[in-house]
Amino acid sequence: MSSASSATSASSATDQEKQPKSGFSISSKFPFWAQIIAGLVLGGLLGWLARSQDIGWLKETLGQIGDIFVQLLKLAVAPLVFFAILVSITNLRKVNNAARLATRTLLWFMITSLIAVAIGLAIGLLTDPGSGTGLTPKDGKLPKHTGSWLDFLTGIIPTDVVTPFTELNVLQIVFMAAVAGIALLQLGEKAKPILTLSEAVLELLQKALWWVIRLAPLGTLGLIGFAIADYGWDLIGKYATFTADVYIGCALVMFGVYPVLLATVAKVNPLQFFKGAWPAIQLAFVSRSSVGTMPLTQKVTERLGVPKEYASFAVPFGSTTKMDGCAAIYPALAAIFIAQIFDVHLGFDDYVLIAFVSVIGSAATAGLTGATVMLTLTLSTLGLPLEGVGLLMAIDPVLDMMRTATNVAGQALVPVIVSAREKILDRDAFDSVHLSPVDDTYESRTREDQSPVPAAA
Repeated sequence: MSSASSATSASSATDQEKQPKSGFSISSKFPFWAQIIAGLVLGGLLGWLARSQDIGWLKETLGQIGDIFVQLLKLAVAPLVFFAILVSITNLRKVNNAARLATRTLLWFMITSLIAVAIGLAIGLLTDPGSGTGLTPKDGKLPKHTGSWLDFLTGIIPTDVVTPFTELNVLQIVFMAAVAGIALLQLGEKAKPILTLSEAVLELLQKALWWVIRLAPLGTLGLIGFAIADYGWDLIGKYATFTADVYIGCALVMFGVYPVLLATVAKVNPLQFFKGAWPAIQLAFVSRSSVGTMPLTQKVTERLGVPKEYASFAVPFGSTTKMDGCAAIYPALAAIFIAQIFDVHLGFDDYVLIAFVSVIGSAATAGLTGATVMLTLTLSTLGLPLEGVGLLMAIDPVLDMMRTATNVAGQALVPVIVSAREKILDRDAFDSVHLSPVDDTYESRTREDQSPVPAAA
């Protein structure tokens, strides 16, 4: 191709990029983050109105709106997790040194989780979040769903192929997807039609999930509004220290630990990382779903220069197992909080157990929103009363927003660190990334370079 024609093609491409998208764009009139804030504010006002004026129908309506949004997310999560894990495993066939990359990814998941749980324990010991709350053991109640090590170890293998999808047992779905993915790898060329179909189904599910996520402002309105109408603002005062501890702990990890790791281990600019990852972090905060945010997390990770083939493995894997907010900071603080309410003394060995559960048992948190299973797993390991979980359910939606944002930031961080360490990170792409709205990032086309990841040095 001549230089003139190349210039013409480049000019045409540039002109196309400058042209506005066809159709009406809500984000151009009212940005997504502004819609979320509007939902929070309006939900708070409506919740206060429903509670102060005892408007039963308004409270019920807010609850139904929130429930419908959560139910729509649940509808997409089970098949999304299955096909995302299956496709991510089969994509490893395109990656050189796949076993090395997978091992390094898991190692950094554990390292960052250990740092996060240490920060959670330190903050809890310094602030005594359970002291002076006015809460008593009588305020607690047994959770509907609990977790134990026996359940965790024996519950990985499903009894049939349908129940995990109907009951949204994400851990069992991950197991079936992993087995199916490995089997497809073993079949070789014979599995190509199934792989093509699986990739198409995954894209379809991601598109459908985005339609659901676009309803997040409305879902936020319902969830926050119902929480306030049901519990009231006075409840937040009882959990002020605990709530502050969770937010401060997550902020220290996300804006303190992660930038240090990026600068010293990956040797990249932390600010560039947050420019690229921010759309996913923002969406995680409002959707409260690591799995629901997974397609966007993968896109921003690729924009940060992580090879597509590796990102398509690391991000789905991290979305179901990498939970620094829900599985590290939160259970550490919650265990201290509940122990103080029930007047149970925790010793050094108990804190070691908390760290062990957080690092090893984080896969138990795999799911849609919340960290109840992980918390019950931690409490049962320590011998703390499971009624303590009931003390935290009222405030959970407020806490879950920051926890999930931290989860997703970590899920994008580790692939960047591993890619940089293995010298497969596209540093030009990383250095040129810019802050984009959620809509533009989610809808942007992924890079078309499908070549295998170069061998690690």
